[in-house]
Amino acid sequence: MTKLSVNINKIALIRNARGANNPDILKVAKDCERFGAMGITVHPRPDQRHIKYQDVLDLKDVIATELNVEGYPDEKFLELIRKAKPDQVTLVPDPPDALTSNTGWDTLKEKIFLTGVVSEIKSMGCRVSIFLNAEPYLVENAAATGCDRIELYTEPYATHYDHDREKYIKPYIETAVEAQKCGLGINAGHDLNLDNLHYFKAHVPHLLEVSIGHALVCDALYFGLENTIGMYLRQLK
Repeated sequence: MTKLSVNINKIALIRNARGANNPDILKVAKDCERFGAMGITVHPRPDQRHIKYQDVLDLKDVIATELNVEGYPDEKFLELIRKAKPDQVTLVPDPPDALTSNTGWDTLKEKIFLTGVVSEIKSMGCRVSIFLNAEPYLVENAAATGCDRIELYTEPYATHYDHDREKYIKPYIETAVEAQKCGLGINAGHDLNLDNLHYFKAHVPHLLEVSIGHALVCDALYFGLENTIGMYLRQLK
């Protein structure tokens, strides 16, 4: 079964709006695991508008499944990784002022940079995933960096799911096949939801993990967190 990692950034955003500790990020993370999630994902931004750097350190001490930390590998992020040593680090090419991730790495142009970063992070004992667009030609250079996995950026698929899913799933299938040939594990994330997740899971081979936050938190407002996680898990079976 493909693992579900719950991104709790939006929970932290709600907490920060009032400046106290409600909702309690650590309790929410533990509850997500208790409700069936196989991992917790966070993406600390330089302005710490949702997940704070201290949250990452605190989460590492309580997560029983897997902690996945996403981010752009500047020195501040790398220092956080050295301290937290999460199970997985997902490298994204976001500039500091990005609202959300909107593209993957150009592994041709950034191969040398990524190779050095991947080597450093793996020396800390972390698995490394590279955020990647669904472009098969990018996979070989991704593998050459020494990373363990790629995370497919799924917003283009999600945007076109309702009217042309057959066309837009095709590059994800091709990229996943190429990644498997290169010995890379396959993760996916961004705008996956209860409508489009099952189709993606059913068609993209070798899918190990999906990271879902915004849609899942929005659904939880209506269905409750425990029920919502169960609903997402059923889409992955």
